[in-house]
Amino acid sequence: MSQHTQASLMGKRILLGISGGIAAYKSAHLARLLKKAGAEVRVVMTEGAQAFIAPLTLQALTGEPVRTSLLDPEAEAGMGHIELARWAELILIAPATADLMARLAQGQADDLLTTLCLANDAQWFMAPAMNQAMWRHPATLENARRLQGYGWHLLGPDAGDQACGDVGPGRMLEPEAIVNELLDRLTDTASKPSGSAQQATDAAELTITITAGPTREPLDPVRYLSNHSSGKMGFALAQAAAERGARVRLISGPVALETPPGVERVDVESAQEMLAAAQKAAVDSDIFIGCAAVADYRAEQVAEHKIKKSSDEDALTLRLIKNPDIIARIAENAVNSRPFVVGFAAETRDLERYALDKLTRKQLDMIVANDVSQPGLGFGADKNAALLLWHGSEAAPGRLELSPQPKTILAARIIDTAIKRLSATDEHPSCTSSQVTR
Repeated sequence: MSQHTQASLMGKRILLGISGGIAAYKSAHLARLLKKAGAEVRVVMTEGAQAFIAPLTLQALTGEPVRTSLLDPEAEAGMGHIELARWAELILIAPATADLMARLAQGQADDLLTTLCLANDAQWFMAPAMNQAMWRHPATLENARRLQGYGWHLLGPDAGDQACGDVGPGRMLEPEAIVNELLDRLTDTASKPSGSAQQATDAAELTITITAGPTREPLDPVRYLSNHSSGKMGFALAQAAAERGARVRLISGPVALETPPGVERVDVESAQEMLAAAQKAAVDSDIFIGCAAVADYRAEQVAEHKIKKSSDEDALTLRLIKNPDIIARIAENAVNSRPFVVGFAAETRDLERYALDKLTRKQLDMIVANDVSQPGLGFGADKNAALLLWHGSEAAPGRLELSPQPKTILAARIIDTAIKRLSATDEHPSCTSSQVTR
């Protein structure tokens, strides 16, 4: 686990809820990690969870009896469920199935776990786990939005291979990632001023435009210039923004990815097509995120027919001209309707120095910097790390460093941070590089 200096689980009273999904087997390891981090852990299991893992396993790992029934005569003699609800400082449900999320979203209290969730004012966290089609269903996404509105923090889900054989979003985060994400969220909460009314994830009235994927710059009818971008990061950002209730426009270059539920998608090929779509969308956007890997150059002239290989020449000379800088074009529109502009910087060295230069030079409000030289991260990978930078005090920029994690989780942190920074610049317009009043 990574080191966290501002938040700790030492002595934290955590109620670990386990619902009935195949990912329940991971909950034993999660309980062990929570105990190792110094937390006091008590476990509540639904009836379905007991079909996947035995209560005795969790009892042995936590040293505490495992509660499974609301109508336990011995416990209820002393109103045991109310005592347990008062005991918990933090409730963590992992896995949280689609059924459990639906019941909590409707305010049901038909078993011990849902009753405890309604009978306390603890901090609430859940790690969703389900089939990818179930996660993408509009009803599940609506339940997720409703739960976030109630104050639940969602940890994940991750994407990848699933037990049913499907591939996609819906996997429960690995236990180590849950603990690290939990610590990160607790750190964020601790850093907020008391009395803060609005959740960082409240984006119901926002319009967010995101560019994603590569562009293709034609050389002739069959060839083009492009890059290795898979579009995964941009699509993860779109999904995270939609899950928070925002209206989301996704302007995508050519990728082999499904559109996240509830997202408006515009497909483009070239940088010039992407610029036209971006300028049109930016007019009424609150946040604009330029995540696309736009080709820097294009052919000055596109051949009408296929360029033939010559047997007399060993080299081919192409004249390239610069493509438009999309993110800079959006940021330079110093009018009241200018969105909060977030750029990306993919670097192989001097990450922070180059990112800060780009933040200032292109008049961005925030930048997400990636070190693409790290193996297993960045282009085409399912994980990434990032350094988030924004205009802070005169002495130093604002910064948030995010360790390697699934792109779905990283995307959620980026979206939440962008929403927080938008709120901050609305309150203090002079924070932005372009001195824009929104």
